[in-house]
Amino acid sequence: MNATLTRLTATPVRRHFLCVVIGLVVIVLALESLSTFRQSQLTSVAYLAIAAGGLTVLTGLSGQLSLGHGAFMAVGAYTAALMLRANDSGWSVPLVLLAATVISAVVGVVVGVAAARLHGPYLAGATLALAVAVPGLALYFSDYLGGEQGLVVPVPKVPDLIDDVMYFVTGNELSGTKFVAYVSWVLLVIVFFLLANVSSSRIGRRWRAVRDDEVAAELAGIDLGRARILAFVVSAACAGAGGAVLAMSARIAAPSGFTLTLSLTLLSAVVIGGLGTLSGALIGAVLLTYIPPVVTNLGLDLGLSSLQSAELAPLVTGIFTVLVILFAPLGLVGTYRRLRSTRKEMK
Repeated sequence: MNATLTRLTATPVRRHFLCVVIGLVVIVLALESLSTFRQSQLTSVAYLAIAAGGLTVLTGLSGQLSLGHGAFMAVGAYTAALMLRANDSGWSVPLVLLAATVISAVVGVVVGVAAARLHGPYLAGATLALAVAVPGLALYFSDYLGGEQGLVVPVPKVPDLIDDVMYFVTGNELSGTKFVAYVSWVLLVIVFFLLANVSSSRIGRRWRAVRDDEVAAELAGIDLGRARILAFVVSAACAGAGGAVLAMSARIAAPSGFTLTLSLTLLSAVVIGGLGTLSGALIGAVLLTYIPPVVTNLGLDLGLSSLQSAELAPLVTGIFTVLVILFAPLGLVGTYRRLRSTRKEMK
């Protein structure tokens, strides 16, 4: 048994593949035992985690601070909306996700080329401007993008073959909400698998070298601009994929869904979970998805009005983020790893 487990985890790729298998089993068990509302919440966790995973690679590994990843999610969401409105066949979903990812990556190339010349607050300011400007394009091209009202996204149809397979495996039929939840979490597993392998590869080591010491990295023969642009493209592609799932889940793509708040939420997720860790991005997405409704319900139970309870949620979320920064500056996952490493050294 130990020998088999050792062979399965002998290389990073094998360990990551084992995590994929375990993750898929957990996803099926979870989605088949939860209500429709909980399934939609898990979908929210998934698309936030996909975008946050790309951002943690950009900021945590490459050292580039972005405040505008909500803009890339908007690109992916509107791409998905336009394609699903043109063809609402369930088989088009993989193509929709691929198109949203590729188009967001292309936009990431354009932004990344400019971002490679900027550092620190200048890069943060440029991406902040991007987050403010991109949703406004929907108003300028209102005839195509729906203006302030946005575009209504048709519910993807469940392919008959997939429905039959899932019924054979689980004994339950796939509803539209459950289908989108499965799509989001399978996509999350695939994205995290790819990001984990890239992070542990030569490309990931180059990103860390550029982040830690630019002069030493350049002396080692690393093209700083190319490394930064590649990190930005990968991160933008992840955000676009997350935006496509968001559009399918919310069933609308509108400027109000991609305000600066979304970009700051993604940054908060990676800061809370831990920069540079995919597990931290997932934990941050979970917390930022579930804290607001829990706090709102608690406020209602304490006798507050609906408006007061709704305003209490961002206050508590902000306070929680500040506390994490003060007492766990490496994030929850990073701090846990440091404590575990310290205990091992003490032994």
